[in-house]
Amino acid sequence: MAHLIEQMAYVGDTPWHGLGQQLSPHQSLDVWRQQAGMDWHIEASPVRFIADSASHLGSIHSFPEQKVLYRSDTQAPLSVVSQRYKVVQPEEVLAFYRDLTEYAGYELETAGVLKGGRKFWALARSGLGGALKGQDQINDYLLLATSCDGSLATVAMPTSVRVVCHNTLSIAVDGMSQGVKVPHSTEFRPQLVKQQLGLSVSQWDDFMHRMKTLAERKVSQAEAQTYFQSVICHTDGPLDDPSKLPNGRALNRVQKLYQGEGRGSQLCTAQGTAWGLLNAVTEYVDHEKRARSNDYRMDAAWFGQGASLKDKALESALALVA
Repeated sequence: MAHLIEQMAYVGDTPWHGLGQQLSPHQSLDVWRQQAGMDWHIEASPVRFIADSASHLGSIHSFPEQKVLYRSDTQAPLSVVSQRYKVVQPEEVLAFYRDLTEYAGYELETAGVLKGGRKFWALARSGLGGALKGQDQINDYLLLATSCDGSLATVAMPTSVRVVCHNTLSIAVDGMSQGVKVPHSTEFRPQLVKQQLGLSVSQWDDFMHRMKTLAERKVSQAEAQTYFQSVICHTDGPLDDPSKLPNGRALNRVQKLYQGEGRGSQLCTAQGTAWGLLNAVTEYVDHEKRARSNDYRMDAAWFGQGASLKDKALESALALVA
């Protein structure tokens, strides 16, 4: 089966999805473009079609409202979009980090393309981080991703990574995602996006304070059961026959991850706590949720149903300490 990832590069430890080409640290953006499979442009061409006619060749017509986007290197088609569609180039995603890496202490850690170039992203570590109870390390990252097929707006999103298990979680403060979305009907303006993100130490400190609160919040067995049923099965309250719950396999697995099978679940920060509940779900989504391959799972975990499930898990965990 062909992978969703055309090419990808990373520095440091192998990413949680286990994919990519390892680079040495502090490479130039030109090296990243080549090694991450982003050394090409998105080109556009008017839509034309052949209509049946008396002639065996048919007749060629144009459809001026739409355009075909295709790769400059292989001429492979990527999508058909309206003339109003604003394209973000692969090199723009990497260039977004230029001043952050040169002047603000960020370092690119992974970048690549999905679905043959229809989606592409880069992820950089900010240098901020902290440890819950001195032992459970969490680091701060900034993810920038976009698509050229209408499946994803251009998204800039602060993201945390729990080191012990490489679980990823978008950063939310006061219940609100701190990400910025730029629809493809609008021009992508990198500096404006950075201003809207408001990247700051105080934002990270606020997030870490909430995660520390989750690590302090002890939960009962009944609370854990209710939490998982609500997040995984979309069902509240006790049931006469739990075996009839939807998503029963997923429910059983996250419970086992929480009860000691998950990476980091034996730490005092996670054992019997709301932080442990949250990480059972994030580990399941990032590492174990059924998918055609690891790259399909990564796509869902960052941009699809998996990302939505992790957001719900965080919201429900924070509700326990409200």
